[in-house]
Amino acid sequence: MSGEPAGDDTRAPLWQQVLDDLERRIDRGEIVDRFPTDRELTEEYGVSRHTVREAVRRLRSRGVVERQRGRGSFLTQRLTQPLGGLPSLYRAVEEHGLAQRSEVLALEVVRDPDAAGRLGLADDAELVRLERLRYAGDEPLALDAVWLPATIARPLLDVDFRRTALYDELASLVGVRITAVDEELEPVVADEQARQLLDLADDEALLTVRRRGWAGDQLVETRVTLLRGQRFVYTSSWRQDASTQPVTTFRGAQDTASSR
Repeated sequence: MSGEPAGDDTRAPLWQQVLDDLERRIDRGEIVDRFPTDRELTEEYGVSRHTVREAVRRLRSRGVVERQRGRGSFLTQRLTQPLGGLPSLYRAVEEHGLAQRSEVLALEVVRDPDAAGRLGLADDAELVRLERLRYAGDEPLALDAVWLPATIARPLLDVDFRRTALYDELASLVGVRITAVDEELEPVVADEQARQLLDLADDEALLTVRRRGWAGDQLVETRVTLLRGQRFVYTSSWRQDASTQPVTTFRGAQDTASSR
């Protein structure tokens, strides 16, 4: 192999040696944006294509490398969002220098007892439902469905949501500003519809984010977002003198325990 092993790792499997060296090169900035092809890596490291493919498969499963149809493989640009703030997918994408756009799958008035219940409304309450396929640059990033009381959100039915943020439109059109949100995050296995819409790799995971949003003491939003696990990272920090701290909930098979 052309790469220098770190320490005495020559007894590790060849794919592991290739993987370790690729990770070191990525960390040092020697591989940027475009990722080498299997043929290039086979020639460079002097190993079999099977060995190279196993190393690259591990990088893909960790979300480090992604394959783009018709273009090859690239290092994954992962978006980050801090926990405990007021999350906006629109802002997260824009702040990473990527063009934000959406394909609007639905914008309509519906009656949905489940969503109404999450909003604390009667089962037959009219809701505005907005469903979008969200993009970061040219790549699909998330499936996003949100329900709002029609008594508040009916003016949103005339909005073109392809390149605008829901919270901005709520504030400008109806004077409603989201001041607090609760979120639950949970990994899920994608169904076939989500896999096709998001163009997921076979081994790519999804993160479900369930949100409720308040304007003051009024519950005005319930949302379910499916995020590509290889493109999005939630981060958290802790300070001993912080007046409020995030709550982490661990769900077991039979019980639920919380810790601060």
